[in-house]
Amino acid sequence: MLWTILFPGLVAGYLPWRYFGLSHVVIEPSHPRHLPALAAIGIGVVLLGACIWEFARRGRGTLAPVDPPTELVVQGLYRYVRNPMYLSVSVIVLGEALLMGSKALLIYWAVWFVVVNLFVMGYEEPALLRRFGPAYERYRATVGRWLPRLASRENRAE
Repeated sequence: MLWTILFPGLVAGYLPWRYFGLSHVVIEPSHPRHLPALAAIGIGVVLLGACIWEFARRGRGTLAPVDPPTELVVQGLYRYVRNPMYLSVSVIVLGEALLMGSKALLIYWAVWFVVVNLFVMGYEEPALLRRFGPAYERYRATVGRWLPRLASRENRAE
């Protein structure tokens, strides 16, 4: 539970709240950006919760490096993209940037996303390949890192 709060809570909660002025936003339902921004934040939170639930239920683990999943999670949102947790956090931060109309928060998101990419490609994917071997290799070959892959013609015919 601690890692669930620490990682996404830090990136999408505390830092935007403390350093980017999210704490000063006054929500006005009549403002043209506010309702879509709140919808994005809400969707991101729901998707993040679904990913965390899948990790615990199917993977029998958590976000914590000391308690990683013991099973490769390929169900739920993980059927469509390999990193739905990071994408969920992205949706939250982008929603916050829209809510505030903040270029600084948009730049923060871009820097964060570059760092996440480097982490995923440099550490996480090699570690998952070592841990889960051919199962992860098959998963990686069929499921996109950030964007869903379109099914091949052969798969659509089935």
